Amino acid sequence: MEVVQAGGTVSGPTKSVRYGVVVLTMGNRPRELGRALDSLMSQTGVEMDVVVVVNSDRTVETPHRVRVHGIGENIGIPAGRNVGAQLVAGDFIFFLDDDSWLPSVTFLADVAARMEADATLGMVQPRIIDPDRRGDEPTRWIPRLRKGRPGRSSEVFSVLETAIALPRETFDATGGWPSEFYYAHEGIELAWRVWDTGRRVEYQADLHVAHPVVHTGRHKEFHYMNARNRVWLARRCLHWPFSWAYVLVWTLRHMIRNLPEHEDQVWWNGWMDGWTDKPWDGPTRPRKLRWSTIVTMTLHGRPPLV
Repeated sequence: MEVVQAGGTVSGPTKSVRYGVVVLTMGNRPRELGRALDSLMSQTGVEMDVVVVVNSDRTVETPHRVRVHGIGENIGIPAGRNVGAQLVAGDFIFFLDDDSWLPSVTFLADVAARMEADATLGMVQPRIIDPDRRGDEPTRWIPRLRKGRPGRSSEVFSVLETAIALPRETFDATGGWPSEFYYAHEGIELAWRVWDTGRRVEYQADLHVAHPVVHTGRHKEFHYMNARNRVWLARRCLHWPFSWAYVLVWTLRHMIRNLPEHEDQVWWNGWMDGWTDKPWDGPTRPRKLRWSTIVTMTLHGRPPLV
């Protein structure tokens, strides 16, 4: 394994904290990618096995001696991350999107220390901030139902995927990201499956990752994926009657939202395809969550219905 540290590349292990790091990019944001890699190379107290996964047919040059793996086409966000996960080694694994960066040079070491100190901690999502627009961050960046007090840490049952860390053994036990989703809601399934391993997922508000606030309108593909993947999430993870109840709740929420007619039709197309298309590759379907996990989620105030 080639170990990347701040200031260059060395061979062989010299520190106890080892990370496999996957940076996902479409190859169309070289400045942002450079900033993300700069923040990684400044990390102290850790070894890193880093790969930049190019989820397109573009070529990428990086300002650092890190591996670049081109896929050649866009296979979807979760599938791209899974490709990267197969290429890196380490006791912990960290996923970073190319438009995010780490403000603290001890971020990775701090996360690892917390996971080493608490064997029940299976995944960490930091608080996402925009250093130039503090206080203007969207509430969707807080992965819980009660969005108030973004500075409060809590256990959560979904994550925003732009920057998350797990023990490697936990990630492997989940089976990885749901590649079939292409994008949308893959952070919910991964969080559920971490809980299903018997470990917890935490939003830790005193750990920060930076990301610019970008106010973008929703497009047709988003509405399609949003509907289809909600159905797929239920079919892949939940036993009856929770699977039907979960879809029913989100269907009612959609009807209350009252989207414009053209977007509403796209949503219903995705909803129908969610039931008719198979949400897994190959003959083996993903294992549904244990009933004990359903009980745990319910006791934490987040039954798999909302």
